[in-house]
Amino acid sequence: MKQKIAVLGPGSWGTALAQVLAENGHDVRIWGNLPAQINEINTYHTNRHYLPDNKIPDSIVAYTDLAEAIAECDAILFVVPTKAMRSVAQQFAATVQNKPVIIHASKGLEQDTHKRISELLLEEIPETHRQAVAVLSGPSHAEEVINHDITTITAASTDLEAARYVQDLFMNDYFRIYTNTDVIGVETGAALKNIIAIGAGAIHGLGFGDDAKAAIMTRGLAEISRLGVAMGANPLTFIGLSGVGDLIVTCTSVHSRNWRAGNLLGKGHKLEEVLENMGMIVEGVSTTKAARELAQKLHVEMPITQAIYDVLYEGKDINVAAKEIMLRDAREENEF
Repeated sequence: MKQKIAVLGPGSWGTALAQVLAENGHDVRIWGNLPAQINEINTYHTNRHYLPDNKIPDSIVAYTDLAEAIAECDAILFVVPTKAMRSVAQQFAATVQNKPVIIHASKGLEQDTHKRISELLLEEIPETHRQAVAVLSGPSHAEEVINHDITTITAASTDLEAARYVQDLFMNDYFRIYTNTDVIGVETGAALKNIIAIGAGAIHGLGFGDDAKAAIMTRGLAEISRLGVAMGANPLTFIGLSGVGDLIVTCTSVHSRNWRAGNLLGKGHKLEEVLENMGMIVEGVSTTKAARELAQKLHVEMPITQAIYDVLYEGKDINVAAKEIMLRDAREENEF
């Protein structure tokens, strides 16, 4: 059934998801706050800053006016950076007139509160203006989805019917969706894998080989699982699409901005220089700080996250941090 859907956030991922929805026959509008970008989407059907080689369906209409964009929509898809999520949710709550399904496809933890994105959406959008909250997450690059590469991800909600609704909205012959009710696990895996991707990129930049990359990904997954379970997640989620699946794609691909940032750090570039030249948000940098604080609060050991924190925020030499990880006290592999 044709649905009216507003995508809030015209970055690379928001644009790619808008295209999937439009190609599935839905009435899609996209909202952003940069008039030049919105004009480009409406006039040329391109979003060259984020996806320079692609045209998007001309059925997608872009807006700078939030009220116009969300009017009478059946579903709202939030795809804004984590640091902007609460303020955009507040704007939405103050503007919306109906009761749509709320979906988000962003990956991160809020600074200071350490809250998952669905938690802050539930806080900011009253029950009178939301049917349910769902999460769309998993191993995916906008650059591949926009070109119809085969992609498989997860729709998660504590309300299984809402997850199935999201599944029906997005699924087609190149974009497959599985449902899950473990929102904590899906969001935790999505956020924390960005930290490990910075480490994997750094390992590559330092010149280490496949053995080291396999080690950081595997032991990184152990850290993600430990913290996720301490937060209330189902451990099986972390061997699924939003756990090991998302970790693999983010830690091995040049499309991953977190991997690219780590790679440049490993080659000796300063963090400020890396972030300035990236041109897009590197979520793993802020997530590292939030995850470290959360791990300390929950008494969860996360040595890789701590090492990456030391490099990013304490100025530790990246070669020293790598050696210190290897020289930690001996452990059993299956400690949880």
